[in-house]
Amino acid sequence: MSRPFDRFILLADMRTGSNFLEANLNALPGVTCHGEAFNPVFIARKDHESYLGITLEERTRDPHALLRAMEAATEGLAGFRFFHDHDPRILDTALADPRCAKIVLTRNPLESYVSLQIARATGQWKLGDARRRREAKARFDGAEFEDHVTRLQAFQLQIQRALQTSGQTAFWIDYEDIGELSVIQGLATFLGVPAPEALDDSVKKQNPESLDSLIENPEDLSQGLARLDRFNLSRTPNFEPRRGPQVPSFMAARDLPLLFMPIRSGPVEEVRNWLSEIGGGLIEGFDRRSLRAWIKEQQAPRSFTVLRHPLLRAVTAFEKRILRGPKSETRQILRKNWKLLLPDDPAEATAEELSAAFATFLRFLKGNLAGQTPLKIDPAWASQAAVIEGFSAFLPPGHLWREEDLPEALPLMAKLCGGAVSRPKLPAPNLPAWVTPAHEAATREAYARDYTTFGFGDLLR
Repeated sequence: MSRPFDRFILLADMRTGSNFLEANLNALPGVTCHGEAFNPVFIARKDHESYLGITLEERTRDPHALLRAMEAATEGLAGFRFFHDHDPRILDTALADPRCAKIVLTRNPLESYVSLQIARATGQWKLGDARRRREAKARFDGAEFEDHVTRLQAFQLQIQRALQTSGQTAFWIDYEDIGELSVIQGLATFLGVPAPEALDDSVKKQNPESLDSLIENPEDLSQGLARLDRFNLSRTPNFEPRRGPQVPSFMAARDLPLLFMPIRSGPVEEVRNWLSEIGGGLIEGFDRRSLRAWIKEQQAPRSFTVLRHPLLRAVTAFEKRILRGPKSETRQILRKNWKLLLPDDPAEATAEELSAAFATFLRFLKGNLAGQTPLKIDPAWASQAAVIEGFSAFLPPGHLWREEDLPEALPLMAKLCGGAVSRPKLPAPNLPAWVTPAHEAATREAYARDYTTFGFGDLLR
């Protein structure tokens, strides 16, 4: 019977018990864990600058050469410990490889934080003889601990996401479980090797005392923990699919190294006209290849996009996509499924009818952005945060300007690119009289992510 894996990676972090788990992996028949093979400071073991004939410099140039050397030198399963700050090129390779077993070791983040502080204070990172244990106490720092937790969560989410999207699974093991023989036997079964009859106890727990006794300022602990949003209650839910970078919509000045990355339902035409005027015309119709070539040809090019207040943008999308256009398909769907009430010719609608129709559109918009409708999210009303994320997959905007700042911002952009300072002719955007505070509240619900991300306030007070 063939074994399920050809190699393995132990995904852990500092002070999670990875030394103990490595010792027990190495005690399994046909399994060899090669330490922190891709630690940026050393190879495999502390102070080692070469391993299996591969030097630090060679590993930096080609980390996969060390992978090949480990597998060539190992009879059976070769693996290594990997922490969040190790070579990311190897993480990508391992996570994408279904023949590479993933072992994920976790620990209570407060325990790992305290243990890390003590190890730094004592210089003792591994304990083999309890008689040689060095003692110290950790000083709790709330901000530092928050950073510690955030980093651990980000690493674990990266692992989880990679496993989910590739249809793989991992052997998850907690620090509290690594001392149980039955769990290590289960790990051996997962790897497809004979189970051990006893544990390797050559590595000892360094700080067996309670957390309170290990912290020199326990009175600061409660206040520091209160800073954490453990259940991510402040997170703004996001169910929008990832958007492409929309490169064909980008436009550059012909005579200036200035690129505009438009967001639909914003002041696109106004900025386009200004850019054409100050830049000697426009270059449009880019694809990725031609845009890369344009960027390469320019000297210090600058790119920018413009944010519009969500309420103004919702009104613009409503007017352009629902009220205007020959028999708007979306309007027909809203009439049928969302009870949108408008005359056949929206131009004949009264202010009361427009106000009610806009409220219906905002209810639809909230559901559409949350993935609760059968319609795709139209770029005309996709959240600005999602659009900018799409841009950034190819080219992050160099400048984010708010629409109300354009009279000062655009001349500055021209000046930075060596052009003539020309104030744009921008009509002040106005809300229709039929827009009410209730509409603003509904817009804030629909575009919660944009309000939170970009700090927009209310227009109607």
